[in-house]
Amino acid sequence: MGAGHAHRLYRQGHSPVHALPPQTKLAAVLCFVIVVVSTPREAMWAFGLYAVLLGVVAYAARVPAGFLLKRLLIEIPFVAFAVLLPFVAQGERVDVLGLSLSVNGLWGAWNVLAKGTLGVAASVLLAATTELRELLLGLQRLKLPPLLVQIASFMIRYGDVITDEMRRMKIARESRGFAARGVRQWGVLAKSAGALFIRSYERGERVHLAMVSRGYAGSMPVIDDITASRAQWTYALTLPLTALVVCLLGWIL
Repeated sequence: MGAGHAHRLYRQGHSPVHALPPQTKLAAVLCFVIVVVSTPREAMWAFGLYAVLLGVVAYAARVPAGFLLKRLLIEIPFVAFAVLLPFVAQGERVDVLGLSLSVNGLWGAWNVLAKGTLGVAASVLLAATTELRELLLGLQRLKLPPLLVQIASFMIRYGDVITDEMRRMKIARESRGFAARGVRQWGVLAKSAGALFIRSYERGERVHLAMVSRGYAGSMPVIDDITASRAQWTYALTLPLTALVVCLLGWIL
């Protein structure tokens, strides 16, 4: 039940960003994303400034550009959706390199790409500078409903366990000569998924009984209580406050 292990997105470091309490970073990222989403899509220069702000944060956190760009690949499905918008959207059309594209679709694609990329980049920086255990503690400090925090905690704790169970089942199938080459093998995969669900459910029942036998009464004890000073809150909120100024200028200019 140890939750101190680092996740794949986390990058070990001792930067000022790493040292900030998790609740301050969570609040800063949430406010930053809200400001970015509230920015008019026509203010293209504003999104460039947002990217510069995130670059400054990445530099302060000592997160390499390659590390950040590699993890931005998670938004590829959204990029594919954005690329289709100029072709399927209705309204005024314009010719670009011999292709008839929708003006509204082009603006929509830019809106999705710009805001989505900035939001994902901010989330990656948060994950790269904050351990999972600290994120959960930060959510507790921000008064998120305890039940949601517990669900997230168990999901994180046992995600690797379920993944390892899937790996063992895959090895067992392959050792018996199984290879998923077509539709005929879907039945075996469906049965494996059902077996995995049953094993996970039974494991959850055993874990719950073990917790109840140790005094669990519906809430997890808070072992560490991370507090944040006013200076730390000010340092963390510098990002969203600066972005807010840019957003206001984007609406005014």
